[in-house]
Amino acid sequence: MPAPQLIAFDADDTLWPNQPHYDEAETRLYALLAHYADAETLTRRFFEVQRQNLPLFGYGAKSFMLSMIETVISLTKGAVTGEEIQHVLDRGKRLLDFPIEPLPDVTEVLTVLREQGRALMLLTKGDLFDQESKLARSGLGHYFSHVEIVSEKNEATYQRILQRHGLQPAEFVMIGNSLKSDVLPVARLGARAVHVPYYTTWALEEVPAEQLAGVDFHQVAALAEVPAYLERLAQEEA
Repeated sequence: MPAPQLIAFDADDTLWPNQPHYDEAETRLYALLAHYADAETLTRRFFEVQRQNLPLFGYGAKSFMLSMIETVISLTKGAVTGEEIQHVLDRGKRLLDFPIEPLPDVTEVLTVLREQGRALMLLTKGDLFDQESKLARSGLGHYFSHVEIVSEKNEATYQRILQRHGLQPAEFVMIGNSLKSDVLPVARLGARAVHVPYYTTWALEEVPAEQLAGVDFHQVAALAEVPAYLERLAQEEA
């Protein structure tokens, strides 16, 4: 296989924490709404509403707010108060401006790769305004020569990116925490995928084990292992 020409990084829960903020928001809202339903019932209904709304609202805090409001209206048959809906909105707004702190090793890894002359891309999915804001707040933008914010990460999306940059699949590497979004569609195209596990994963990003059978990808324990992996690839092609 040819040496990689473009190294793409996922953003949320790969470069900075994201899901923990959503997990905390859910927990606080479930406590607020506990007099309507228990946490298990709220979780189950919220998951189903989010799943149904993804094609309409996409990903991110705004989708979270709308789906949570729909969930409580449905469960309470309209009895939820305006004050409680305001609490949902307030909690959702906090998901749009929380401080962005890079995860361990992120700055060091990006610095090393840039010093090696690697072409780096930030490739994330979600609401354009929200993702642009997070990138700006992270202070990491200067490491990337390309930024792609997409509505979904699937084979068609990756294929368009490869075509836009004039790359063969083997010349592209995707690095991220999501097996569903950062690994499976990339591996299916014949490109290289590197999985960097994170301790919490959104339920709608989880992948059944049987879907991973026979999928060729590389997994690291931490992002700090990525430069050495890329160096090995370069040596293999030398």
